[in-house]
Amino acid sequence: MPKSSPPAITRLGDLRGQGYSHRSLRDELRANLQRCMREGKPIFQGIVGYEDTVIPALENALLCGHDVIFLGERGQAKTRMIRSIVGLLDEWIPEVAGSEIHDDPFDPISAYAREKVERDGDDTEIAWLHREDRYGEKLATPDTSIADLIGDVDPIKVAEGHHLSDEYTLHFGLLPRTHRGIFCINELPDLTEKVQVGLFNVMEERDIQVKGYRVRLPIDVLVVASANPEDYTSRGRIITPLKDRYAAQIRTHYPRKRELEVAVANQEAELPHLGEAAVHVPDIMQDVVAELTFQARSSADVSQSSGVSVRMTIANYETLVANAVRRALLLGEPEAVPRITDLPSMLASSRGKIELEYAGVERTEDEVLADLMQRAVRVVFEERVQEEQVKPIVEAFDQGWQVEVSAAQESASYLEGLDEIAGLRELAVSLAGGDSEARMASAIEFVLEGLHLANRLNKAQLEGATRFGRLQE
Repeated sequence: MPKSSPPAITRLGDLRGQGYSHRSLRDELRANLQRCMREGKPIFQGIVGYEDTVIPALENALLCGHDVIFLGERGQAKTRMIRSIVGLLDEWIPEVAGSEIHDDPFDPISAYAREKVERDGDDTEIAWLHREDRYGEKLATPDTSIADLIGDVDPIKVAEGHHLSDEYTLHFGLLPRTHRGIFCINELPDLTEKVQVGLFNVMEERDIQVKGYRVRLPIDVLVVASANPEDYTSRGRIITPLKDRYAAQIRTHYPRKRELEVAVANQEAELPHLGEAAVHVPDIMQDVVAELTFQARSSADVSQSSGVSVRMTIANYETLVANAVRRALLLGEPEAVPRITDLPSMLASSRGKIELEYAGVERTEDEVLADLMQRAVRVVFEERVQEEQVKPIVEAFDQGWQVEVSAAQESASYLEGLDEIAGLRELAVSLAGGDSEARMASAIEFVLEGLHLANRLNKAQLEGATRFGRLQE
C-alpha cells in the first residue's frame, strides 16, 4: 500500500485545535483491529493456512492488549506474522520534533520533550511519524547487551559537560527508541539470562531503568517475540519470570494440507523466466515438490524437533523450474516444463534444510532425500492415476515396449510411437494440463516413474539416461 503524505500541521496548538487526542498504543491497535473486522478487511496479508488457528489467537491477544510470543519451528512465518501487526497502526501519528523516542506531544516522557513542551506550549514544533518507522526488531544473540536493548551512559554527552545524574547523558537503546510502537525479539532464548531480567520492567511496569539512575521512562511498547519450541522447552533458556510476563503464547505450525504448501510456494517463489517463451509447471509436479516436504516432516530419518521449513518447498520449486528453463534454453524449445528427471536437481536446494536423526550414521543426506523424492512421486501418482487408466499401458510394456528418458532429451522424442500405446496420450494430456510437446514429455515421465514405483515396470539406469521396460519375472 503506497505511503500517503503526512498531515500539514506543524504546531501543537493547531493539532489541539483539530481535536486530536492522546491514546495508548494498545488502544490504537485494538480500535483499528475492530474496525478492520467490522469492515471485513484483510488484516494479515500473505499468510496462508492460519485462518482458523494462529490468526484468531493473535486477534484475541491484540484485543486484550497482550504481549505475544510465537512458538514454532523454522519457516512457519513467525516474523512475517509479527511484522504484519504494523498494518494495524495509524498511518501517521504526531511526535515532538527532534525527540529520540518519538514522544507524544500530549504525553511527553523524555526530559527533552517535557522541557520543550513546557517552554514552547502551543508553539511546540510537531513532526509526523509513519507506521513503518514504529517497528523495531532485534535478532537475539548471546552478545546482545542491556545497553543494546535498554540504554547506557553516553560518554560523549558526559564529555560535552552534562553531569552523570543528568538524564541527557543517556543513550537510549532499541526498546525506548520504539516507544509508541512494536518491538520484536527474534529467537528470544538466545538472550542471556541477565538481559532477560532487564526486560522485566518493560513487560510488567511498562518502564525502563538504566543502571543506578533515578530515571524511569514509562514507555508504551508492544513486545513481541519468536522462539523455537526446542529452545523454549528442552534447553529451558527462557527464564520463568519472563515466560510469565508474555500473556499470550501462540503456537504456529506448518501448512496442514498439501494444497496450502503449494499455495505458499506459488506465492513466494521467484521463478526464472524464459524470455518470450512460456514456463508451465503441471499440477502433478507442484504436488511432488510439496509432498517431498511433507514426507520429510514425517520421516523417521529426519529430526522433527528442528522442523522442515516451508523455505525448502519454495527453494525446490524454484530449482526445479530453473532446471526446466535451462533445458529449454539448451535445446531451443519454446516451453519449459519440469519433469521427473529434473528432481535430482533439487538435491542442491534441499541439502542443509533437513537434519538427520542419526547424523548420517546409517544413510547420507542425499540418500535420504532421494528416498523421500521417490515416496513423494508415488503418493502423488497413486492419488492422480487410476488402475484402469494404466492397465493398457502396462500391457504394452509386457509385450516388449521399452522407453528411454533423460533430463537432456528433446520433448518431441517422447511422442514417437505414443499412439501405439493405448490410453497413454489421453492420460498424459489430462495430467499435463495440455498437449504441447514439453507438457506431454513431463506427464509421460511421471506415468513411467509412477508405474515403476508401483512395481509395474522395470527401471534400469544407463549412462545419462533411464530405461523403462517389462517387469522382470
